[in-house]
Amino acid sequence: MLKRNPFIYLFGLILLLAGCVKQDKANSVADPVKSKSKVIIKAVNPKADQKLVSAGKVIYEQNCIFCHQADAIGKPGFAPSLTNQEFLSVASDYFLKSTIRDGRVGTGMPPFAHLGKADIEGLVAYLRSHAKLPNISARVDAEPHTQGDGRLGQVWFEEICASCHGPQGDGYSAGGTGTAIGKIGFLGKASDGFIRETIKNGRSNTRMRGFSGPAAMAALSARDIDDIIAYLRTVPSK
Repeated sequence: MLKRNPFIYLFGLILLLAGCVKQDKANSVADPVKSKSKVIIKAVNPKADQKLVSAGKVIYEQNCIFCHQADAIGKPGFAPSLTNQEFLSVASDYFLKSTIRDGRVGTGMPPFAHLGKADIEGLVAYLRSHAKLPNISARVDAEPHTQGDGRLGQVWFEEICASCHGPQGDGYSAGGTGTAIGKIGFLGKASDGFIRETIKNGRSNTRMRGFSGPAAMAALSARDIDDIIAYLRTVPSK
């Protein structure tokens, strides 16, 4: 019988362990830790249909440019900017399309349902072509509904919001520089998340500044903002 050499077994064990470590490293590269959730970033303009964008620009210049100005930059106290980056980031296609289709009763925005589905989609594509920020509207619209206190929200609204948006959120018709956020045409389409994010972050290059954080016009808490939303939900068409 041959005598077994213990050094041979030791050498073999070292080779086996080295192979396992190498395999573990390969697996760690190919299969990341599963407990970490995958983050999907939606492209700003994923392969925009340039033909649709071009068609939408023609429709815009025939119907919208008179109020919303060239490149949809808007005019304070007259018509809002439709190419503002924060607006495009939080506004869903549903919000844009339905607003174009239905207009906003009680404001200077008439319905454009006569344009038809194809032309309205072209308009939205044209507006989206100006976007430089990611479209986060799906996440924003999925935010929870407000649980705020409308009575407290009324105090905040009258102190902070009414000077631009009017005492009842009537907007331009009340002589304000802000839009009609108290009308059903807006509130019936805007999610609580849309309103929440707009109050928090504002809209750059407009008179709508952010109201959350120490550098804001007013350091409103998350609860304060939800109180304002709760109040807005009680005032449409007053």
